[in-house]
Amino acid sequence: MTQLPLFRFALVLLLVACTAPRLARGQDAAAAPAIVDSKDDLAKVFELGARLERERRWADALTHYEDANRHHPNQPDIARKLTLARAHYDVCRRYSDSSFATTLVALTQQDAIDIYDEVLLKVNTHYVHQPNWQELFNRGRNSLEVALTEAPFIERNLAKLSPQEVGSLKQELQRLAGTAVVNDRRRAIDTVYSIAATLQQKFGLRAPAAILEFTCGATGSLDDYSSFLTSTQMEEVFSQIEGNFVGLGVELKTEPTGLNIVNVISIGPAFEAGIRPGDRITSVDGKTPKQVSSDALADMLRGAEGSQVRVEVLGRDGQTRSHLITRRRVEVPSVDEIKMIDEEYHIGYFKITSFQKTTPRDVDAALWKLHEKGMRSLVIDLRGNPGGLLKAAVDVADKFVMDGMIVATRGRSPREDFDHKGQVVGTWRVPLVILVDHDSASASEILAGAIQDHRRGSLVGEKSYGKGSVQGIFPLNSSGVGVRLTTAKWYTPAGQPITGNGVTPDVLVRTAAKPAANADIAVSANAVPPAPTEDDILRAGLQVSRANLSKK
Repeated sequence: MTQLPLFRFALVLLLVACTAPRLARGQDAAAAPAIVDSKDDLAKVFELGARLERERRWADALTHYEDANRHHPNQPDIARKLTLARAHYDVCRRYSDSSFATTLVALTQQDAIDIYDEVLLKVNTHYVHQPNWQELFNRGRNSLEVALTEAPFIERNLAKLSPQEVGSLKQELQRLAGTAVVNDRRRAIDTVYSIAATLQQKFGLRAPAAILEFTCGATGSLDDYSSFLTSTQMEEVFSQIEGNFVGLGVELKTEPTGLNIVNVISIGPAFEAGIRPGDRITSVDGKTPKQVSSDALADMLRGAEGSQVRVEVLGRDGQTRSHLITRRRVEVPSVDEIKMIDEEYHIGYFKITSFQKTTPRDVDAALWKLHEKGMRSLVIDLRGNPGGLLKAAVDVADKFVMDGMIVATRGRSPREDFDHKGQVVGTWRVPLVILVDHDSASASEILAGAIQDHRRGSLVGEKSYGKGSVQGIFPLNSSGVGVRLTTAKWYTPAGQPITGNGVTPDVLVRTAAKPAANADIAVSANAVPPAPTEDDILRAGLQVSRANLSKK
């Protein structure tokens, strides 16, 4: 198992659209005041959600319902809408992934059931909670039912059937699965095998397609962070761990009209071609969103190192330009904007964008660079940081915590129980201010929680996201696919659980909110970094740093 414990729901992936549609938010996002479940608020939530569903904009619907669920956690109707939107999004995303299509074509019924068997075995062995086999089976059936309403699934697997025949297939699925009693792993495997064989015989639906929906539905229903991973998604995960990938060096957000450029790596080929945040890719190798889905368009940006791709880009100036770009390996910096942000008080600053293998080394380099410039206090910006590797977060926290607990993990298996402690050697004693917002998640919350609990510095900003679980990446034995499973939960040095709670700053800063009903899509904070004079959280962090220095 390779441990990738601490990415929240949204894995922010460079080069292609995210595995999930959610991206880091900017300073115009809502703060964390108490939300009253008024009828007007809920009516707006369901009104916008219904429109996104009618337009089959599942990525935006998923983001919308996830936001709504966070603000209205006691509304079961929103939770149900969120589950449904996620199921639709997952089906469409899988079928826009060329690697999934390749896998599906190559599988026999036995190959597919072997994958289902292996996935259930890993769930039984490693998942943080004891699995409910009936529930896993039911969620798999639901995934197949959802797939039967989505054009990409029907076009690939049931192109010869009329809508009435597809409806009959769905009725047969409900008849076969509705009375099934599944109380253990073996029964689940036998039942799914039988259902898939019957649907293939009666309707021509290839058994592997049905079995993979049961597989994906089972893993995706465990929690918000567990999922089936296609071979392309597996490659993306490991690229993220290593901090490099082959591609153009862009972060994208899929839209019906194209691919919005959220961020561009300054040392990547896209930047060198003149592509900037705010631009939009409207065509890839001659294909437009009118011909293929935006997810499929993003998939076309992938390719081997040294290969070329032609993109049409609509610039912020309204001009469309054509670029022939050569794909190459791009190093993704995890520590950015290293600078002395206040020369008078000698306050250093850097932003940690994610926690990958290189992050501890990158932080070391940033610390020494600022130390040589006379740093007397340090501001570390974790806003918008979605998380990353557990080890990287622990190693960074260890640079500032003298000794004692940094984080504790607890799982169903004793093998997942571990206390990560700080070491005295190499500890930096510089006064700290940590900036957080409601998109600071997981590994970010480990660092923030350790600094706060050890009274090593001040937290400034918004209440953090609240993802306190650990995921493991498990490659499967065939087809290059895998699963991501929640294996444990983690706790701060003070023993506090983070899931659903987040870390509350010492200095809470409220930022202006945009009405949710007027904004369909969130924009990444990385697109246009705010200037200090426009940034309430950074301004407050600097005030805390100056006040601390003035006391000495």
